[in-house]
Amino acid sequence: MATLADYVLDAALEKLDTEADRIDITSQEATTYTEATSTYTLGNSTSLAFGAPQNGDSSGRKVTSSAISNASVTGTGTATHFAITDVSATRLLATGTLGASQSVTSGNVFNLPAFDITINDPS
Repeated sequence: MATLADYVLDAALEKLDTEADRIDITSQEATTYTEATSTYTLGNSTSLAFGAPQNGDSSGRKVTSSAISNASVTGTGTATHFAITDVSATRLLATGTLGASQSVTSGNVFNLPAFDITINDPS
């Protein structure tokens, strides 16, 4: 089986730091940019940053996001996922499940703790 060196995994993870400029909370997992930012979005923030790649907790490589606070809720529903996008390229970069689902109401704010995105080593 082929494997990738940490340098290659880091290059992929660094795209989150250099290209990601929006995070949305969504009512289900998005598979496209439009789903992330329009169809399923319940709120978003452009205050998004990632740290440098480092060893994953159990395998591979990871980056850690900054915490998000006082972000705008733009819809009413239950947020179950997040989506990270590159707005200028209209590109979906990453999605994941929130630590816990959250009921949100349009006009309120949401907060997210810092979280990791990991590319695991092959098993």
